[in-house]
Amino acid sequence: MFMTILSILICLTISTVLMTACAIISKKTKNNREKMTPFECGFDPKSSSRMPFSMQFFMIAMIFLIFDVEIVILLPTIKVIQMSELSSWFFTNSVFIIILMMGLYHEWKNGILEWSN
Repeated sequence: MFMTILSILICLTISTVLMTACAIISKKTKNNREKMTPFECGFDPKSSSRMPFSMQFFMIAMIFLIFDVEIVILLPTIKVIQMSELSSWFFTNSVFIIILMMGLYHEWKNGILEWSN
């Protein structure tokens, strides 16, 4: 019991000392206007360094990835057709394609496929 309490106290002491040391070392100096500005050959930047983010491109990329993965899931079913009954294979693929079509319809109704608003 004594060893457990001693090890807990040692862990707490070490962690407290480390947190205190980090807090003391990481104190920032007085904020200076020159230090806070971005360095660009002594001139202030005229435009933002970040490019605007287009949500349409992101949504098209996500839709492409989703349908690409689903095609990869469908391709092995061609090989499975030789090992299973045609009716069960047809039912499974039909359900999968219906789910895909419902997702596409949902995206269409929400306007995700519209390029301009």
